[in-house]
Amino acid sequence: MAETVLTHPFAESEAYETPVVDASHLVTEDDTPVDNFFSERQMDLLIDTLYASWRGPTVGRPFMAMANVALYFALRQQPLVPDVLISLDIEPPADVWKKENRSYFIWEYGKPPDVVVEIVSNRKGQELGYKLNQYARLGIAYYIVYDPIRLLSNKILHVCTWKDARYQESKKTWLPAVELGVTLWTGVYRDMEATWLRWQDAAGHLLLTGQERAAVAEERAEVAEGRAEVAEEQAALERERAERLAAQLRALGVEPE
Repeated sequence: MAETVLTHPFAESEAYETPVVDASHLVTEDDTPVDNFFSERQMDLLIDTLYASWRGPTVGRPFMAMANVALYFALRQQPLVPDVLISLDIEPPADVWKKENRSYFIWEYGKPPDVVVEIVSNRKGQELGYKLNQYARLGIAYYIVYDPIRLLSNKILHVCTWKDARYQESKKTWLPAVELGVTLWTGVYRDMEATWLRWQDAAGHLLLTGQERAAVAEERAEVAEGRAEVAEEQAALERERAERLAAQLRALGVEPE
């Protein structure tokens, strides 16, 4: 599959400022809790499946996925706080407790994230207004809005692709530049049954959580063990049949070979 490249306006955009060293005055944590049980689990599900089942779009391209982490794009502006973000070709900092490593500072990583996901739980977040415009201004390649109870529109899922400095909503749920897709899945995650936003691969298979992968491995092991037991039983039957035949031949005075 040919790699899709989206050029971000890093050098030209006014949103970016000269790299700085001192980030001591910036607020990286404010102890604000997530807003509800579903949102907390939904964010965890998206992060869990990426680290359990995804190795990036191609081998050798690292990535970081974060939930509810401040996204700083300018020194004198309040950060955005995406519910989930994915950024390719970056690695975790060696010292996670340094101030400049505790949030996503665009001037530190040298690039904006590649994917941002927002989960709508009220009408105050402006996910299809202010946030959409800000993420477009930063040149983030893909912006996904999951509105499970249709608070913002009649649509549950909005998938937006950055093009010509703005977002264009797409009917397609495949994100070619990162080789990930999204889909809605109804099932149980962490003891909560709901319709969840999930990642999928090019073949349409869900990216599995760590627990799902363990369950699949256990099921495969049980199947393999069952096949081994059947094979052993068949071998025992064959040995028994051979022994009976040999006994019959000896009774006839013929020594079996």
